[in-house]
Amino acid sequence: MTTEIPKRAMVLAAGLGTRMKMLTENLPKPLVEVSGQAMLDTILDRVEAAGIQEVVINLHYLGEQIVAHLEGRPSPKILYSREEELLETGGGVKKALPLLGEDPFFVTNGDVCWLDGYASALERLAEQWNEGEMDGLLLLHPTVYAFGYDGVGDFHMDAAGRISRRKERGVAPFIYAGIQILHPRFFDDAPDGPFSLNLLYDRAIENERLFGIRHDGEWFHIGTPEQLRETEWALKELSFSSVQT
Repeated sequence: MTTEIPKRAMVLAAGLGTRMKMLTENLPKPLVEVSGQAMLDTILDRVEAAGIQEVVINLHYLGEQIVAHLEGRPSPKILYSREEELLETGGGVKKALPLLGEDPFFVTNGDVCWLDGYASALERLAEQWNEGEMDGLLLLHPTVYAFGYDGVGDFHMDAAGRISRRKERGVAPFIYAGIQILHPRFFDDAPDGPFSLNLLYDRAIENERLFGIRHDGEWFHIGTPEQLRETEWALKELSFSSVQT
Protein backbone atom coordinates (compact mmCIF):
# COMPACT_ATOMS: atom_id res chain seq x y z
CA MET A 1 0.00 0.00 0.00
CA THR A 2 1.33 3.44 -0.94
CA THR A 3 1.66 5.89 1.92
CA GLU A 4 -0.21 9.15 1.38
CA ILE A 5 2.18 11.98 2.18
CA PRO A 6 0.66 15.30 3.33
CA LYS A 7 0.84 17.74 0.44
CA ARG A 8 1.90 20.71 2.56
CA ALA A 9 4.41 21.48 5.27
CA MET A 10 5.26 24.48 7.43
CA VAL A 11 8.74 25.48 8.54
CA LEU A 12 8.96 27.63 11.67
CA ALA A 13 11.59 30.24 10.81
CA ALA A 14 10.51 33.43 12.59
CA GLY A 15 12.50 33.15 15.82
CA LEU A 16 15.38 35.34 16.99
CA GLY A 17 17.98 32.62 17.57
CA THR A 18 19.48 34.61 20.44
CA ARG A 19 21.45 31.70 21.92
CA MET A 20 23.52 31.51 18.73
CA LYS A 21 25.05 34.89 19.71
CA MET A 22 27.15 36.54 16.99
CA LEU A 23 26.11 34.01 14.35
CA THR A 24 22.56 35.36 14.32
CA GLU A 25 23.18 39.07 14.87
CA ASN A 26 22.80 39.61 11.13
CA LEU A 27 21.52 36.22 9.97
CA PRO A 28 18.30 34.32 10.73
CA LYS A 29 19.08 31.02 12.44
CA PRO A 30 17.59 28.80 9.69
CA LEU A 31 20.26 30.19 7.33
CA VAL A 32 23.12 29.21 9.65
CA GLU A 33 25.15 26.57 7.87
CA VAL A 34 25.83 23.07 9.16
CA SER A 35 28.61 21.33 7.25
CA GLY A 36 28.40 23.87 4.44
CA GLN A 37 24.63 23.99 3.92
CA ALA A 38 22.00 26.21 5.51
CA MET A 39 19.75 24.26 7.87
CA LEU A 40 16.72 25.54 5.96
CA ASP A 41 18.06 24.17 2.67
CA THR A 42 18.60 20.74 4.20
CA ILE A 43 15.04 20.73 5.54
CA LEU A 44 13.59 21.77 2.19
CA ASP A 45 15.65 19.15 0.34
CA ARG A 46 14.19 16.41 2.55
CA VAL A 47 10.69 17.84 2.30
CA GLU A 48 10.99 17.84 -1.49
CA ALA A 49 12.40 14.30 -1.53
CA ALA A 50 9.37 13.11 0.47
CA GLY A 51 7.05 14.42 -2.24
CA ILE A 52 5.64 17.44 -0.39
CA GLN A 53 4.44 20.00 -2.91
CA GLU A 54 4.06 23.26 -0.95
CA VAL A 55 5.88 24.71 2.03
CA VAL A 56 4.76 27.65 4.17
CA ILE A 57 7.57 29.49 5.97
CA ASN A 58 6.76 32.03 8.67
CA LEU A 59 8.92 35.14 8.79
CA HIS A 60 9.76 37.76 11.37
CA TYR A 61 13.41 38.25 12.34
CA LEU A 62 15.44 39.15 9.22
CA GLY A 63 12.77 37.38 7.22
CA GLU A 64 13.57 39.08 3.93
CA GLN A 65 16.97 37.39 3.99
CA ILE A 66 15.15 34.06 3.88
CA VAL A 67 13.03 35.27 0.95
CA ALA A 68 16.14 36.38 -0.94
CA HIS A 69 17.98 33.15 -0.13
CA LEU A 70 15.17 31.01 -1.56
CA GLU A 71 14.37 33.24 -4.53
CA GLY A 72 15.99 30.94 -7.09
CA ARG A 73 14.76 27.65 -5.65
CA PRO A 74 12.38 25.99 -8.15
CA SER A 75 10.70 23.53 -5.80
CA PRO A 76 8.87 22.89 -3.60
CA LYS A 77 6.53 25.86 -3.99
CA ILE A 78 7.22 28.35 -1.18
CA LEU A 79 4.57 30.52 0.49
CA TYR A 80 5.33 33.04 3.23
CA SER A 81 3.42 33.93 6.39
CA ARG A 82 4.79 37.24 7.66
CA GLU A 83 4.43 38.07 11.36
CA GLU A 84 4.52 41.69 12.51
CA GLU A 85 5.05 40.40 16.06
CA LEU A 86 6.53 37.09 17.12
CA LEU A 87 3.58 34.73 17.50
CA GLU A 88 5.55 31.80 19.00
CA THR A 89 5.07 28.30 17.63
CA GLY A 90 1.33 27.93 18.14
CA GLY A 91 0.37 31.42 17.08
CA GLY A 92 2.61 31.18 14.04
CA VAL A 93 1.00 28.00 12.76
CA LYS A 94 -2.51 29.26 13.52
CA LYS A 95 -1.89 32.42 11.47
CA ALA A 96 -0.70 30.28 8.55
CA LEU A 97 -3.70 27.90 8.55
CA PRO A 98 -5.37 29.59 5.54
CA LEU A 99 -2.25 28.73 3.52
CA LEU A 100 -2.07 25.16 4.81
CA GLY A 101 -5.50 23.98 3.75
CA GLU A 102 -7.97 21.57 5.33
CA ASP A 103 -5.84 18.41 5.37
CA PRO A 104 -3.12 17.26 7.80
CA PHE A 105 0.26 18.93 7.28
CA PHE A 106 3.84 18.65 8.49
CA VAL A 107 5.38 21.25 10.79
CA THR A 108 9.15 21.35 11.28
CA ASN A 109 11.37 23.63 13.30
CA GLY A 110 13.57 25.81 11.10
CA ASP A 111 16.71 24.72 12.94
CA VAL A 112 16.14 20.97 13.20
CA CYS A 113 19.13 18.80 12.26
CA TRP A 114 18.71 15.06 11.82
CA LEU A 115 19.89 12.02 9.90
CA ASP A 116 17.33 9.50 8.73
CA GLY A 117 17.61 5.89 9.80
CA TYR A 118 16.39 3.04 7.59
CA ALA A 119 13.66 5.27 6.15
CA SER A 120 12.78 8.94 5.85
CA ALA A 121 11.49 10.38 9.13
CA LEU A 122 8.85 12.30 7.16
CA GLU A 123 7.66 9.16 5.40
CA ARG A 124 7.61 7.19 8.66
CA LEU A 125 5.40 9.86 10.24
CA ALA A 126 3.05 9.72 7.25
CA GLU A 127 2.87 5.92 7.48
CA GLN A 128 1.86 6.07 11.14
CA TRP A 129 -0.65 8.91 10.79
CA ASN A 130 -4.19 7.84 11.70
CA GLU A 131 -6.67 10.65 11.19
CA GLY A 132 -9.40 8.87 13.12
CA GLU A 133 -7.33 8.66 16.31
CA MET A 134 -4.88 11.55 16.09
CA ASP A 135 -4.86 15.32 16.11
CA GLY A 136 -1.06 15.38 16.29
CA LEU A 137 1.81 12.96 15.70
CA LEU A 138 5.29 13.96 16.91
CA LEU A 139 8.69 12.59 16.02
CA LEU A 140 10.40 11.72 19.31
CA HIS A 141 14.04 10.92 19.92
CA PRO A 142 15.51 8.98 22.87
CA THR A 143 16.75 11.53 25.38
CA VAL A 144 20.00 9.73 26.14
CA TYR A 145 20.98 9.50 22.46
CA ALA A 146 20.22 13.10 21.50
CA PHE A 147 23.53 14.63 20.47
CA GLY A 148 24.27 17.89 22.30
CA TYR A 149 21.20 17.67 24.53
CA ASP A 150 21.67 17.68 28.30
CA GLY A 151 18.07 18.17 29.49
CA VAL A 152 15.67 15.79 31.22
CA GLY A 153 13.39 14.95 28.30
CA ASP A 154 9.84 15.92 27.35
CA PHE A 155 7.55 12.92 26.97
CA HIS A 156 6.70 9.36 27.87
CA MET A 157 5.15 7.09 25.23
CA ASP A 158 3.06 3.96 25.74
CA ALA A 159 2.94 0.86 23.55
CA ALA A 160 0.16 2.35 21.40
CA GLY A 161 2.19 5.52 20.78
CA ARG A 162 0.12 7.82 23.01
CA ILE A 163 2.34 10.33 24.73
CA SER A 164 2.25 12.01 28.12
CA ARG A 165 4.22 14.78 29.76
CA ARG A 166 7.26 14.39 31.95
CA LYS A 167 6.23 14.99 35.54
CA GLU A 168 7.65 17.98 37.39
CA ARG A 169 11.17 17.21 38.67
CA GLY A 170 11.05 13.94 36.78
CA VAL A 171 12.87 12.70 33.69
CA ALA A 172 11.41 11.39 30.47
CA PRO A 173 12.83 8.95 27.91
CA PHE A 174 11.95 11.03 24.84
CA ILE A 175 12.41 14.57 23.58
CA TYR A 176 10.43 16.24 20.82
CA ALA A 177 12.61 16.13 17.70
CA GLY A 178 11.13 19.16 15.91
CA ILE A 179 9.08 17.37 13.24
CA GLN A 180 5.36 16.57 13.43
CA ILE A 181 2.08 16.12 11.59
CA LEU A 182 -0.88 18.20 12.76
CA HIS A 183 -4.50 18.28 11.69
CA PRO A 184 -6.15 21.73 11.33
CA ARG A 185 -8.71 20.74 14.00
CA PHE A 186 -5.78 20.71 16.44
CA PHE A 187 -6.21 24.51 16.45
CA ASP A 188 -9.96 24.60 17.11
CA ASP A 189 -10.66 27.25 19.79
CA ALA A 190 -6.97 28.13 20.01
CA PRO A 191 -6.26 31.61 21.41
CA ASP A 192 -5.39 34.61 19.27
CA GLY A 193 -1.96 36.17 19.34
CA PRO A 194 1.27 34.57 20.57
CA PHE A 195 1.11 31.14 22.22
CA SER A 196 3.14 27.95 22.33
CA LEU A 197 2.15 24.70 20.68
CA ASN A 198 2.67 23.21 24.14
CA LEU A 199 -0.69 24.65 25.13
CA LEU A 200 -2.40 22.56 22.46
CA TYR A 201 -0.22 19.52 23.13
CA ASP A 202 -1.54 19.46 26.69
CA ARG A 203 -5.13 19.63 25.48
CA ALA A 204 -4.55 16.83 22.98
CA ILE A 205 -2.86 14.69 25.63
CA GLU A 206 -5.86 15.14 27.91
CA ASN A 207 -8.12 13.99 25.05
CA GLU A 208 -5.75 11.10 24.16
CA ARG A 209 -5.28 12.55 20.68
CA LEU A 210 -1.51 13.19 20.73
CA PHE A 211 0.80 10.39 19.58
CA GLY A 212 4.47 9.90 18.83
CA ILE A 213 6.89 7.66 16.98
CA ARG A 214 10.51 7.00 17.84
CA HIS A 215 13.11 8.40 15.46
CA ASP A 216 15.39 5.63 14.21
CA GLY A 217 18.27 7.82 13.06
CA GLU A 218 20.53 10.48 14.57
CA TRP A 219 19.34 13.80 15.98
CA PHE A 220 21.38 16.88 16.91
CA HIS A 221 20.54 19.73 19.25
CA ILE A 222 21.99 23.00 17.89
CA GLY A 223 21.28 25.78 20.35
CA THR A 224 24.68 27.47 20.69
CA PRO A 225 27.79 28.04 18.54
CA GLU A 226 29.57 25.38 20.59
CA GLN A 227 26.84 22.84 19.83
CA LEU A 228 27.08 23.77 16.15
CA ARG A 229 30.80 22.99 16.12
CA GLU A 230 30.22 19.72 17.99
CA THR A 231 27.49 18.73 15.54
CA GLU A 232 29.70 19.40 12.53
CA TRP A 233 32.45 17.30 14.09
CA ALA A 234 30.00 14.46 14.80
CA LEU A 235 28.60 14.57 11.27
CA LYS A 236 32.11 14.38 9.86
CA GLU A 237 32.88 11.38 12.06
CA LEU A 238 29.65 9.65 11.06
CA SER A 239 30.38 10.29 7.37
CA PHE A 240 33.90 8.92 7.76
CA SER A 241 32.61 5.81 9.56
CA SER A 242 30.04 5.11 6.84
CA VAL A 243 32.73 5.34 4.16
CA GLN A 244 34.98 2.98 6.12
CA THR A 245 32.25 0.36 6.47
